[in-house]
Amino acid sequence: MGKSSSIEWTDHTFNPWWGCVKVSPGCVHCYAETWAKRYGNNIWGNKMPRKIFGESHWREPLKWNEQALRENRRMRVFCASMADVFEDNSTIEPERQKLWKLIESTPNLDWLLLTKRPENMQLFAPWKTQWPLNVWAMTSVENQAMVNQRLPYITQVPAHVIGLSIEPLIGPVNLSPWLDKVKWVIVGGESGPGARPMHPSWVTKVHEDCAKAGVAFFFKQWGQFLPSINEVDESVPCSTFMINVGKKKAGRQLNGTTWNQFPIITNSIPIQMR
Repeated sequence: MGKSSSIEWTDHTFNPWWGCVKVSPGCVHCYAETWAKRYGNNIWGNKMPRKIFGESHWREPLKWNEQALRENRRMRVFCASMADVFEDNSTIEPERQKLWKLIESTPNLDWLLLTKRPENMQLFAPWKTQWPLNVWAMTSVENQAMVNQRLPYITQVPAHVIGLSIEPLIGPVNLSPWLDKVKWVIVGGESGPGARPMHPSWVTKVHEDCAKAGVAFFFKQWGQFLPSINEVDESVPCSTFMINVGKKKAGRQLNGTTWNQFPIITNSIPIQMR
């Protein structure tokens, strides 16, 4: 989980620790928990210990920062794919403090802090009135209930970029009331064992709302399922016409187009020398 990430919307991933607690329907088939178990780590749940890393692990982003300087381009870092930076867990507080220092030491990296706990962002983050320009505040939502619960919090964070990851999208959502404060929306279907199909109309609605609001839209994947017909009746449950073809074959085209939009940073951050 590091350099040259396979995740389409980031350059790198960095995990200050591994482990988390499931908090909503999108967590049911948590890929991170499955991945951790493959490595023999029982680190999910309130009472389980988190996996902590050594100093060599923490030096990796410093190398990426120097690479960004050499190549004169900013790099995106997804933090954290195997944890939640804003988990309310006192045992990881020392690591969280190390993360804040690391972020401030790597001004050529844009840190994408993606959480399912946006209510904790302003509580745990050290920046109060204005977040650094290289820190993007993002939350993950999967249905309208989570949109209603989490967006009122994330849209109050004083970050330069507010982003949403709607993956897995497991129900229709209406983002319109909040899109004036959001700069980026990522959408994706679920993959892996037990994956739930995503109705094409759900994705189309999000895309149309983003287009109307001028919000960058990134379609990450269909997941395991692909529509078996071109014309889809919105009133028909997606389980009746979505077929399991596998993540690779399903691909990531929506209406014949690959959507790779990123937010336009109006106040671009220059690459900084040490």
